[in-house]
Amino acid sequence: MPTHEALFRFTTDHADRIYRSLLPELKDEVNPRSVTSCWVEGTDTLVLRVEAQDIAALRAALNMFLRLVSIADEMQEIV
Repeated sequence: MPTHEALFRFTTDHADRIYRSLLPELKDEVNPRSVTSCWVEGTDTLVLRVEAQDIAALRAALNMFLRLVSIADEMQEIV
């Protein structure tokens, strides 16, 4: 059962696009020590929640998903 949790809220005009770009990673998540969920609130808020059994698993999941959010956000400038 997860004992550590991190919750992030990103306000951006591209919340839905970023969410859709994360979906493949969320569906294929295979780390048994962490669970990641993501959703959009309203039209401009992306919420990312990571739960993990230990700090190392939390850090690893956060590193990956925060990097993916950052890359997806940067790509909006190109579109």
